[in-house]
Amino acid sequence: MQLYLPIADLPVNVFLVLAMGAAVGFVSGMFGIGGGFLMTPLLIFIGITPAVAVASVASHIAASSFSGALSYWRRRAIDPALASVLLCGGVTGTAMGVWTFTQLRALGQLDLMIALSYVVLLTTVGSLMFSEGLRALMRTRRGAVPPRRSHNWIHGLPLKMRFKRSKIYLSVIPVVVVGIMIGFIGAIMGIGGGFILVPIMIYLLRVPTSTVIGTSMVLTLVTMLFATMLHAVTNHLVDAVLALILMVGGVTGAQFGVRAGQKIRGEQLRLLLGLLILSVGIRFAVELVIEPADLFTIRELGVTG
Repeated sequence: MQLYLPIADLPVNVFLVLAMGAAVGFVSGMFGIGGGFLMTPLLIFIGITPAVAVASVASHIAASSFSGALSYWRRRAIDPALASVLLCGGVTGTAMGVWTFTQLRALGQLDLMIALSYVVLLTTVGSLMFSEGLRALMRTRRGAVPPRRSHNWIHGLPLKMRFKRSKIYLSVIPVVVVGIMIGFIGAIMGIGGGFILVPIMIYLLRVPTSTVIGTSMVLTLVTMLFATMLHAVTNHLVDAVLALILMVGGVTGAQFGVRAGQKIRGEQLRLLLGLLILSVGIRFAVELVIEPADLFTIRELGVTG
């Protein structure tokens, strides 16, 4: 069954898009992440332009993050103070990201930049997560005790603030910087950034795992909602029909993903997530190096005769 997407300006198979939404929803529910790093590339691979894919997936991520954030709020697993400081940077970073997005689009370099960003970010993060998950799995099999995490130079920075729900005393400087980074990356690449934010908060900022995911979802919800509004008003690239189909599939798949994730140990989840992220990055690299014509035209790559 074919359905025409008005903003993307092409017909798509409804069942294919629903299946993609369900698959990404399953992954999101299993790993507790937004899934934008997977959804955006999948849309690009079926022919939707990177600009429309990024803008439309932002609305999908915002919608899927709302129910998760509400659930964590009810369980008091969100640190309001920490979320507020993160949002100060996140909103600023999102505005900067959409502005950069618009400028790159005007220069005809947006598609190339999105692809290169995915290759660099996903291969780097995926490799790190895969290796860390593999080490954790090996430690578990040997019965070794995980190394105790000590404080680092970040905890010596000034302008400290006490975050009571998380029970930490931390400078607001790195928190704001992390928010800016996540907001900027999300606006350009169409990702919620949870798979980057959660490890940073745990391993660098030393935020306890009890409040990490819920606080991360609040940042994802607000920044992606803000990005959707800016993309719709500034660039007119949000395809509501596409976003709606993805939401239906995503909500359905997430229910099964949550159940599957509860049956797998934490180190196995990290290993699988790292492998998944790395695979998407490699797939993008292959498209750029071996089959560039499938994603971009000569003009879009900025090559002149």
